[in-house]
Amino acid sequence: MCGIVGYIGKRDVAPLLLEGLQRLEYRGYDSAGIVITSKTAAGKPGTLKMVKAKGRVRELEAKVPKRFAGTTGIAHTRWATHGAPSDENAHPHLDADNKVAVVHNGIIDNASELRAKLTADGIVFLSETDTEVLVHLIARAQADTLEEKVREALRHVEGTYGIAVMHADFNDRIVVARNGSPVVLGIGEKEMFVASDVAALVAHTRQVVTLDDGEMATLKADDFRTYTTEGSTTTATPTTVEWEAESYDMGGHDTYMHKEIFEQADAVDRVLRGRIDDRFSTVHLGGLNLDAREARGVRRIKILGCGTSYHAGQIGAQLIEELARIPADAEPASEFRYRNPVVDPDTLYVAVSQSGETYDVLAAVQELKRKGARVLGVVNVVGSAIAREADGGTYVHAGPEVCVVSTKCFTNTVVAFALLALHLGRIRDLSVADGKRIIDGLRRLPEQISEILAGEDEIKRLAAEYADAKSMMFIGRVRGYPVAREASLKLKEVSYIHAEAYPASELKHGPLALIEPAMPTVAIVPDDDLLEKNRAAMEEIKARSGRILAVAHQAQEKADHTIVVPKNENELDPILMGIPLQLFAYHTALAMGRDIDKPRNLAKSVTVE
Repeated sequence: MCGIVGYIGKRDVAPLLLEGLQRLEYRGYDSAGIVITSKTAAGKPGTLKMVKAKGRVRELEAKVPKRFAGTTGIAHTRWATHGAPSDENAHPHLDADNKVAVVHNGIIDNASELRAKLTADGIVFLSETDTEVLVHLIARAQADTLEEKVREALRHVEGTYGIAVMHADFNDRIVVARNGSPVVLGIGEKEMFVASDVAALVAHTRQVVTLDDGEMATLKADDFRTYTTEGSTTTATPTTVEWEAESYDMGGHDTYMHKEIFEQADAVDRVLRGRIDDRFSTVHLGGLNLDAREARGVRRIKILGCGTSYHAGQIGAQLIEELARIPADAEPASEFRYRNPVVDPDTLYVAVSQSGETYDVLAAVQELKRKGARVLGVVNVVGSAIAREADGGTYVHAGPEVCVVSTKCFTNTVVAFALLALHLGRIRDLSVADGKRIIDGLRRLPEQISEILAGEDEIKRLAAEYADAKSMMFIGRVRGYPVAREASLKLKEVSYIHAEAYPASELKHGPLALIEPAMPTVAIVPDDDLLEKNRAAMEEIKARSGRILAVAHQAQEKADHTIVVPKNENELDPILMGIPLQLFAYHTALAMGRDIDKPRNLAKSVTVE
């Protein structure tokens, strides 16, 4: 959830590290810090110089002295886990002799036990963090090289980590390690980079190496090598990042969220491109590694994700049941991995993650693989941990998503599920005519998305009318219910208005007690076989003086306001019905003066439990 940036080469390091931290601000953080050193004559120790600050990267930059030169350094943005946000708890952390510096993403589970032992040995801790334990373990390690010192320290550690380590006595290198938290190396010309996210690297290099769990690396200015935490050499082949630095710019928009909402027509076109097979009314998903015989042998599909990815999975499960007639359901990965689930050999598991690094999803994948299950990944980031761990899968090709709240990646993930459902359906019992109908609907999506976004001014006006609400209800039936859940989450995340989502059919079983004029309801009302049922639910709300904002294919008489969206095929309508509610959440938050791209307490890539 935090951000790591490191550099070793010939350039002035501080500006590079600060720029990298700025590119990682979207991940969510509460403090930042930087430590640098200069290369000295062979055999002579260097001096570590550090600056840290609670708050944003701009606060850190203001504290960096003008004379702060060096050619090697590591930097960090911290999202608090152990200890409140403060200068003292900010990373990097140094040992008592100012020789070892560490930045760390993840959580050391046995930190309390290790801290107690170190304190008994006379170590004085300067922070409340779990990371400082690791610093002292490295400093005390009885080894001749920095690599061996780090390896020895990690033997005592339980938990997750992505770390970068500098040592004043070994100032010609940075040593990094990964276990459950991303570490990416950037390969330059006589310079090397390290980061927790390629966003910090692409301005300088697009050649990267992503470490696996249990893997370490040593970076020097002119080369690098990778190896396991046990010391065995590993083979690392650089790959080329498909996104360029400009992909991470705001592109003339006031916020990344606004930019990414308006990128959705192009993003959907990108996920469809090259995959549609008109001859057989199906799609090609070459990365599934699942042939027709194996696909026909699948008896059930279980989709695992967290937050927005879980909601996309719920829509995906409905698409698979409707089009492929395979029983399917979605479950939060964070719950699945702890409930000792029965792993059925005839069940196909699908792991969903925007970053491909979501820790709860990754842990579920690893447990499933251990039990012999077949796992597919639906992720956005090429080469991410879940993509590498899964047996196959598909990329959603949404492009970089910088805002903490997910918009275009949610939409592309649902479209990717529609492709998967169509693929499985045509292998099984979906007719050519229905296959063609779904393909035609998919092709209409980009234009219909643009049509919805063209109505931004009206959605902005409606958002201003509802921005005074203290709480809101979101309802929908069957296809509309996951849309209601995702829209509710978006409003909570970005505006901080309390919001709840319920199946419309559940209103009379309890939630109706909440309805009053001060509690508006957003109703998802597609023009399908449940239209009259949804209208009846709105009747119940109006009978109790509730305000209603409907999202529908035609104006709704019982609603106070209706956002009208274009009609597609029934199965694909949820993809379109969620988009105006992304804009609704955005403009509600804007009217309330919220920090839209960096909602409080949240992070983009959740790599801790």
